[in-house]
Amino acid sequence: MYPGGKKGNMNDLMKQAKKMQEQMMKAQEELANKVVEATSGGGMVTVKMNGHNELLSVKIDPVVVDPADVEMLEDLILAAVNEAQQKVAKSSEEEMSKFVPGNMKIPGLF
Repeated sequence: MYPGGKKGNMNDLMKQAKKMQEQMMKAQEELANKVVEATSGGGMVTVKMNGHNELLSVKIDPVVVDPADVEMLEDLILAAVNEAQQKVAKSSEEEMSKFVPGNMKIPGLF
């Protein structure tokens, strides 16, 4: 037994922790299903990425396909992918920060 009737408080705390864990798991599932889109070169390159940082699609305007300047196309693709990754990270951090008090950072959470 817990002195001073603390068993009820401990049960309440455990229920709250379980509820928070379930909410976090649901939020992580929603993030995994979220798709972000990023562009570069004024829309010449568009990429879509999911919440797991998996690249889903790449669209390239034929205007930027120049065999004499492959490096520019590579740079545009990299820029779009990097922007998409930043959007995923920001979205994940915003969603997960709802579960963390203040500015506390938990390693591996986001």
